[in-house]
Amino acid sequence: MTESPLPRLEGKRLILGVGGGIAAYKACDLASKLAKEKAQVTAVLTKGARRFVTPFAFEALTGRLCLTRQFKRLEPGRTAYPHIDPALEADLVILAPATANLIARLAAGLAVDLLSTLLLTVRCPVLVCPAMNVQMWEHPATQRNIRTLVGFGHRVLGPAKGDLACGMTGAGRLVEPAEIVETVCRAFAETSPRAVPGFKARERGTRGGRAKKHRGKPKGKGED
Repeated sequence: MTESPLPRLEGKRLILGVGGGIAAYKACDLASKLAKEKAQVTAVLTKGARRFVTPFAFEALTGRLCLTRQFKRLEPGRTAYPHIDPALEADLVILAPATANLIARLAAGLAVDLLSTLLLTVRCPVLVCPAMNVQMWEHPATQRNIRTLVGFGHRVLGPAKGDLACGMTGAGRLVEPAEIVETVCRAFAETSPRAVPGFKARERGTRGGRAKKHRGKPKGKGED
């Protein structure tokens, strides 16, 4: 009798940001696969995403509350910062699909909804999985925005080439959920994602607004 493989993401806290594109339906499969690896998946849907998929689907697949509104408390009396706290607790953010609109907002540092506000707050790695029309993907503005995200330290996976929902063929398909899961699992298995190329970390702040100071061994004489 073959034993079932051990879950590879047990205890990992992931935010799954879903943009408003037809590929949003694949995010349901991605959420399911991540949950099967025992990850704690919190889905965050944009207004556009909710035109294609529902919060209830993600709650059923992950067993966790799906976030959609910027100023709605996660639980009554639990936190006054529902647009910040999930970001502070996350080990990794996955944007799938990352539409041209979502990528542009992230590159510009806009905070116009819950997801874009969370993305300004996170100090954990971010994995961006683009999906859009091929002409939108090839537009200089989109390519500039992608370079900006790479400069932030975010990792970009995809898009894949093939037939698109619009009838065109080319780069713009969301990378298959199984490949996204394998990318995430490999990153956590090899080392902390904060040390993996493309998963650049930044210093976490404190609620008081001051960064935590490193308390290492004091330098003695003759040490560099």
